[in-house]
Order: sequence, then structure tokens, then C-alpha cells
Amino acid sequence: MGDKPIWEQIGSSFVQHYYQLFDTDRTQLGAIYIDASCLTWEGQQFQGKAAIVEKLSSLPFQKIQHSITAQDHQPTPDSCILSMVVGQLKADDDQILGFHQTFLLKSLQGAWVCTNEVFRLALHNV
Repeated sequence: MGDKPIWEQIGSSFVQHYYQLFDTDRTQLGAIYIDASCLTWEGQQFQGKAAIVEKLSSLPFQKIQHSITAQDHQPTPDSCILSMVVGQLKADDDQILGFHQTFLLKSLQGAWVCTNEVFRLALHNV
């Protein structure tokens, strides 16, 4: 009973893979999206694999490192997996910032892909 449910195993593996690619070579992230995928990045909408990879590849930093604080995964009624990630990131020599990211994963032809993704920095107007 100590084993994690399959959706947590898949979600955790996806999260580890995603941030490893993001931190080392963002151009390789195209493999996890499909043409119908949607990304909302800080309120900006992008649809399709090419548009998403273009956005992620053009982010204005040379190096980045993510540190995951927590992640939660849930199965959906239509056999997808909803994953929520909270963590911190450090881009170039900027200060460390908190972030929240949500993924909706779907199994297509034996592989898990990201159909929907939402990213926000944890910034507050004080």
C-alpha cells in the first residue's frame, strides 16, 4: 500500500522530465505537446506545438533552474491527469521567484502529452 497511485507516478515522472528539459534545452519541449495543445503563460495564450515551443524558446534568459516545492496529481473522469506544481526558479542572475504551474496530461498512442498548461510567477502587488 506504500506504492503511489499510477496517476501520481505518471504525473511525477512528467514533472521531472519537463523541468529537466526546460532547464537544459527548452527547444526539446516540443515532444511533449500536440498541435491542439494550449499554453497560458502569464496571461498570454498560445495554441499549438509550434507556437508553444516558440514562446518557451524565446523567453528572455540564458539559463534557468527550477526547484520544485510541491506537486499534486489527480486523475480526471476522462482518463487524463491534472498536475499542479509549486516551486521556485532562478533565471540568469535574477532573484529567486516563486511560481505555480498546472498541466493537463493525456495519453495518446501510448505516450503522455501535455494538452493544457498554465504558468504564473508568484508575484504580489503589496
